[in-house]
Amino acid sequence: MKRHYFFALVILTTFLMGSSFAIGKIGLSYSSPLLLAGFRFLLAGLIMTMIVKALKRTHPGDKKGWGKIAIIGTLQTAGVMGCIFLSLRTIAASESSILTFTNPLLVIVFGTIFMGNRYKWYQWTGVVMGFVGVGITLGGINDFRIGIVFGAASSVFWAISTLLVNKWGEHFDVWVLSAYQMLFGGSILTFSSFILEEPYFHLSKQSVIILLWLSIMSSIVQFAVWYFLLQKGDPGKTSSYLFLAPFFGVLTGSVLLNEPVSYSLIAGGTFILIGIYLVNKQFIKRREKALLFSE
Repeated sequence: MKRHYFFALVILTTFLMGSSFAIGKIGLSYSSPLLLAGFRFLLAGLIMTMIVKALKRTHPGDKKGWGKIAIIGTLQTAGVMGCIFLSLRTIAASESSILTFTNPLLVIVFGTIFMGNRYKWYQWTGVVMGFVGVGITLGGINDFRIGIVFGAASSVFWAISTLLVNKWGEHFDVWVLSAYQMLFGGSILTFSSFILEEPYFHLSKQSVIILLWLSIMSSIVQFAVWYFLLQKGDPGKTSSYLFLAPFFGVLTGSVLLNEPVSYSLIAGGTFILIGIYLVNKQFIKRREKALLFSE
């Protein structure tokens, strides 16, 4: 893949990741949080399911396989996205995006504690820098809000699901896994909405556009481009660009919602971005690096 195409697609997918926080917060003007998240992934899951069936992608052949997909859907879609949308009720989109995207830091910690994984010194440096950044960011928040807890919880759910996908993912077609985990998670979110909140969705042109954007652009297109990049490029190098997602989260929060960007947010966010970069970065030899974009 040519270098400029690679970077264009990186910018596209990380922009879609980060901007979904601000767009999701706008969507809360028309819908209750869990219902909006549920509709988003039900629609995305249904579309993806039809696509993988039409393409005759390989589906799990036993109940155990479907059970693993259900667990990932519960954690990745229901857990992560439910917490994100709940956090957006009381904290800024920029704050929610920064807290959520600390998940690569937790992957290192949880992977070491629970799975015996071993990581490089620079990855642990990234973890330390990231958590220092979280402390600086939260130190600039004058009042405690429950959204901070939900934002942090989304990161925990995402880290756990990442480790499970790394462990089980090789047994699944990645497109099938994405389709059904979104469908399953979206179903849980929708069902939970009728139990845990007073569900509402004000049908209008604006609310439909927001729902379609979140379902198609920020879910299906985002995942499709990201997986394409992981398959075509070096996964370690590609993953290192995840630090751009919270950057776009802060940027779109400021542009679309006029959210103030404080000095503590800038300082803490910078530490977190560097930490995410180091955690995901795979340092390789110059000779190998020179060949990376030679395709």
